Amino acid sequence: MRTICLYFQIHQPFRLKRYRFFNIGNDHYYYDDYMNESIMRKVADRSYLVANKVLRQIIKEYGTQFKVAFSISGIALDQFELYAPDVLESFQKLAKTGSVEFLAETYSHSLVALKDKNEFARQVDEHRQRIKHYFDMEPTVFRNTELVYSDTIGADVADMGFSAVLTEGAKHVLGWKSPNYMYCNALNPRLKVLLRNFRLSDDIAFRFSNQAWSEFPLTAEKFVTWLNKMDRKEETANIFIDYETFGEHQWLESGIFDFLKALPGAVFRNSKFTFATPSELVQHLQPISSISVPYPISWADEERDLTAWLGNDLQKDAFNRLYSLTEKVNRCTDLRIRKDWKYLQSSDHFYYMSTKFFSDGEIHAYFNPYESPYDAYINYMNVLSDFSIRLNALVPETNTDQEIVNLTKVIDEKQELIRKYEVELKRLRSSKAKITSVHTIKPSAKKAGKPAGGKKTLKRAKPGPVKKVTVKNVKKTSRVKKNK
Repeated sequence: MRTICLYFQIHQPFRLKRYRFFNIGNDHYYYDDYMNESIMRKVADRSYLVANKVLRQIIKEYGTQFKVAFSISGIALDQFELYAPDVLESFQKLAKTGSVEFLAETYSHSLVALKDKNEFARQVDEHRQRIKHYFDMEPTVFRNTELVYSDTIGADVADMGFSAVLTEGAKHVLGWKSPNYMYCNALNPRLKVLLRNFRLSDDIAFRFSNQAWSEFPLTAEKFVTWLNKMDRKEETANIFIDYETFGEHQWLESGIFDFLKALPGAVFRNSKFTFATPSELVQHLQPISSISVPYPISWADEERDLTAWLGNDLQKDAFNRLYSLTEKVNRCTDLRIRKDWKYLQSSDHFYYMSTKFFSDGEIHAYFNPYESPYDAYINYMNVLSDFSIRLNALVPETNTDQEIVNLTKVIDEKQELIRKYEVELKRLRSSKAKITSVHTIKPSAKKAGKPAGGKKTLKRAKPGPVKKVTVKNVKKTSRVKKNK
């Protein structure tokens, strides 16, 4: 069986607002809501919704002959809920077709697999639950953030119960071997490994609209001729790309959606290839050998390593400072702390700090909302400083931290007491004002002389020297005249 495995990654981070030094300790909300919503809506309208519509049309035409796989980060799902519920609904419609598989990954689209096995497993489990909740599927295949993989990470993934993992078919790992076979993990052979065919994938993802490319323009028929040139013994062509390729990285005007729509028909007409999901490949293919990956690889940049996120001192410092808080966060039950912890782990924050200005500088700049890597680092570290202060207040570690917590509680209690007294004082003043208004006699304009109707009146006192009036020398007197 010769198959094509189409897989699309979907992720959008919660981007941070401009968070300055003077915000530390005063402002505990870190996110740029306007930017996040506007970017999500733009990508949804230009990419996700249009591409999903095309896929539904393909599935309507070819049924379960056509297969595709997705991984959607937990953070992207959160943003769908907030800003683009129509996108979430469109993916749920695809899930019901029977032609779509959803993979598991880290909830935060994080690099936690490099740091903490327990936190890694917790994030994956949380993501599994979200996929089950939204799409009624239990993922059996795993895709780590940016296809980051090593022998150790693969063994951890196998311990979580997954049958297969996706990663990059990096040249320095494969050597003379081909990415178009099924492999297995070097430490735990039960875990199967699917490798990305980076040449065919990048032809679509990066070179499709490049008019300087010798193969421009790329058509579905031309792409199928390349597939047919594969060695007949090779079993699968794994095309792994970002879903934003359709409509965002490659614009509608480039013809990318026409290419996607025409590809299945060209495959069925002009080749013996079929389409399969990763879990179907696991069932039908056997590993030809193990693949040894002693050091982590990824699908990023020419080096296919971790330098896009951990290639300089800024990135390493921020990364290490973040995960130095893991133990404290695990002891914290505050929901806001837990949510911020998830969002701050997104690999994008470290990607923005990259100083790779040469071979891959253009793509790093394209996705970067900061003017420089140093701005990205300062902004992130300011946020992390405030997060640490909040965390220390909830989970004190040293005697000094405990004293600060105790003093903070005393101050909060005093402020609450002052607030209650102010409310009571305001109430008493209001009551006093009402009583005074009731007892105040309003003077009325009357004629001078004896009042009509024989009404009683007070005699006006003769003017005399002004005396100091005190409570003791005031006597209430009145003269009453009888009316005859």
